[in-house]
Amino acid sequence: MRSPFLPRFSDLPAALPIFPLSGAVVMPGVQLPLNIFEPRYLNMVQGALASDHLIGMVQPRGNDDAFEDHPPLHRVGCAGRITSYSETNDGRIIMVLTGLCRFEIAEELALVDGYRRVRPDWGRFADDYVDETAPLVEREAFMGSLRVYCERRSVEVPWDDVSKMDDGDLINLLCAHLPLGSEDKQALIETVNLHDRAQLMQGLMEMSAHGDMSGTEQRH
Repeated sequence: MRSPFLPRFSDLPAALPIFPLSGAVVMPGVQLPLNIFEPRYLNMVQGALASDHLIGMVQPRGNDDAFEDHPPLHRVGCAGRITSYSETNDGRIIMVLTGLCRFEIAEELALVDGYRRVRPDWGRFADDYVDETAPLVEREAFMGSLRVYCERRSVEVPWDDVSKMDDGDLINLLCAHLPLGSEDKQALIETVNLHDRAQLMQGLMEMSAHGDMSGTEQRH
């Protein structure tokens, strides 16, 4: 059941503040904790809280990250809603962003208070607003690959909880939180269909588990 606090698809904004950060990916229904301390991103959070609470997570291209002045961006990101927020005595904001809908960047807009904004095109990812309930055809094989990957990578997983998750929720959660490389994460978030995304993830896990162990850990 969708939260009553989330906007309808038709109400998604025409302008969106963005937080470009390599390795930090949010997907629909997935929570991403963030520690905000740089002035321009504190401005961004305060601006979002004063309006619709929405922020877009977009990965920079290559090795660039959010702390360079203006890194080039990938064309696809995901918007999330600030669903938890607290301030610290040393001037930081601790918050949780809950994924809402992916988007393509139609154009970049003028800076506001030092942070970047885009005009998002939501159309390609309208199905993010539709619960993907169709089961994966090969869930048992997928879970086997996940177990091998997690064992090789020493990733702790609450297997009892995972076994009870719907396929869509599971795949989106893994997209955001497995320690895959940033380019692998980008390929996953750009894959529209759940079944295709699961197949791609399984292939990436198998290559990583049996390869050179060079995945890049997610940074928040």
